[in-house]
Amino acid sequence: MSTTNDTGETMNGAELLDEVRAVIARYVVLPSEAAGVAVVLWIAATHAVSAWNCAPRLVIRAPEKRCGKSRLLDMADGLSHRPLMTTNASPSAVYRSIGLTPSDPPTLLIDEADTIFGPKAGDNEDLRGLLNAGHQRGRPTLRYDAGSRSVEQIETFAMAALAGIGMMPDTIEDRAAVIRMRRRAAGETVYPYRVRRDGPVLAELRDRLHEWVTAHLDDLTNAAPAMPLEDRAADTWEPLIALADLAGGDWPRRARNAALTLIAELQDSTEASQSIRLLIDCRTAFGAARALPSTVIVQRLRHDEESPWAEVPAPGGLTVRRLAALLREYDITPKNHRWEDGTQSKGYARDDFADTWARYCPTEAETTTEGEPVPNRPNRPIPGHAGDGSLPRDGSNRPDNPSVPALTWEGTVGTDGTDHPHLSAQATCIGCRQPLSNHSHATCESA
Repeated sequence: MSTTNDTGETMNGAELLDEVRAVIARYVVLPSEAAGVAVVLWIAATHAVSAWNCAPRLVIRAPEKRCGKSRLLDMADGLSHRPLMTTNASPSAVYRSIGLTPSDPPTLLIDEADTIFGPKAGDNEDLRGLLNAGHQRGRPTLRYDAGSRSVEQIETFAMAALAGIGMMPDTIEDRAAVIRMRRRAAGETVYPYRVRRDGPVLAELRDRLHEWVTAHLDDLTNAAPAMPLEDRAADTWEPLIALADLAGGDWPRRARNAALTLIAELQDSTEASQSIRLLIDCRTAFGAARALPSTVIVQRLRHDEESPWAEVPAPGGLTVRRLAALLREYDITPKNHRWEDGTQSKGYARDDFADTWARYCPTEAETTTEGEPVPNRPNRPIPGHAGDGSLPRDGSNRPDNPSVPALTWEGTVGTDGTDHPHLSAQATCIGCRQPLSNHSHATCESA
């Protein structure tokens, strides 16, 4: 969309965003087209902070030094609305900086964020809480003023960008467009950035960008763009996509592609929480089995060489008791089962997990958005357990031949020494005597 400024000059939104992208590319090599689109739209969004319900974060992280993260933050400093750059700030200073002008807050730019949130820096829960709360409008923090004996509300809503080595806290990245920088390759060149020489160029472009954006604040406030994402990801990307739709041209398509691309990259690079990791690994441990004893599930999880379950969730690794405690948060509890060999023990049925798997770690086939699969962390096969109930070709039950109870419930490991689970046509459930060929555990009287 175009607009006319006070001097009668027509400003085309798409061309203006293209110009911002070109200026950034002069000084920084970005890792992808999606990253460039996200950075440009985030910078433009800082000029319309009063229009947004959510203030997306921009996380710029790199695996090593000299990847351009600080230079990209310099670009944000030169082009964003009311930038407030810092390398280390106390929560109280940030609170006051936002609270001084809550209707027009500064854009927080935090460099060297790994010194604040890194593994050797402590948790800094107050600052992390501020950044998390400030993602959504109307989430002030409360402080008691002893001098006036009153409770004071301090606003937290503001745009924020963080740059550092390594991952930021997951609660911050969950609210951010995450740019994963990389070191320039041979042949990739950029111009050196000098504030006194190049700063005025950025400032002139920033002023034009501000003029164009603020001329359409009403449109942006009422915008309801079609989103390719859901939940918090949609909240984070809505301001960026609204601006792309306002600009027109090729930007609406580029913005939606960038959102899907960066979200997929983030999911691929982010280690799942311990509980989600457990759910995913339990699904792999089940394979095609319909029910398994708790001891068998724990045994399979602990023997996965790529999993942490031999050491966590506590010293000594996963136990049946710890498994039950972790799954209880999802209303999954072990029940008594009687198995084909006549033994009875606590165990879990696949049906117990079905709803939880669909909600927290759906497969690509289970989750689609506007007809497109939502990328998800793939299941990793447990060594020696192919995920379909089969056994290793060496005939052993598990790596190093750990003892696994002989089960003949449909889909579980057979006991006839073959590579595949066996199920005779006459086999019946010990509890309800239904033929296992059409047995439903959900209605089994022995469950």
